[in-house]
Amino acid sequence: MSDPLLSVDGIDAAYGQSQILRDLSLSVERGEVVSLVGRNGAGKTTTLRAILGILTPSAGTVTFDGDDVTHRPDYETVARGIQYVPEDRQVFPDLSVDENLRLGELKSKGAGTLTMEEVFERFPRLRERRANKGSQLSGGEQQMLVIARALVGKTDLLMLDEPTEGLAPQIVEDVIEIIESINDEGVTVLLVEQNVQAAMSVADRHYVINKGQNVFEGTTDEIRAADDVLEEHLGVGGESELSL
Repeated sequence: MSDPLLSVDGIDAAYGQSQILRDLSLSVERGEVVSLVGRNGAGKTTTLRAILGILTPSAGTVTFDGDDVTHRPDYETVARGIQYVPEDRQVFPDLSVDENLRLGELKSKGAGTLTMEEVFERFPRLRERRANKGSQLSGGEQQMLVIARALVGKTDLLMLDEPTEGLAPQIVEDVIEIIESINDEGVTVLLVEQNVQAAMSVADRHYVINKGQNVFEGTTDEIRAADDVLEEHLGVGGESELSL
């Protein structure tokens, strides 16, 4: 079996004196969608930041596509093919949809996963709104925009931080369909979610994190059957609350 696209091995990470991650490990195979779920403050976002290099782990290693990227700056990791869509979306409010996308295209230097035209084929709503400013978009449209902006860069691994947060149920379904479509075309996805139902509807495997440590790893069927994990670490009461 080939090596994972992403391997995180025993990393520790802290903000000043506040230790957040403790000996955390996970892996993502090429072509997978893997979710990282847990309560607020569990360390999910910190994990993504440590993988990208925004935060440098104090111990352990991060390996991407066979290379140790643990101590590399985030811009080098992005250039290698990891794109990160943060929880707060970071749309440029005074720039148009077209201009927001062009920034991603410039960063890719022509080596993006999708061209601008392919983006508009994939996201027809963005084509309709391409002249609108970022501040004029709905929450769902902003989420589509930041995912699309990542895809005009080189994207072998797309890391999404709470992409369904604050969205209406129908828009959540639309975002899940976008993730599935992206994955079908070969983009590997690491998904951070508090919406356990959404994560289970799209991911192949799941890691449950609590207080900066992995407390469970398994398939969707395995996590559905793990009532103790669901109740203690995710605050849901088993399969009856996870039906979609």
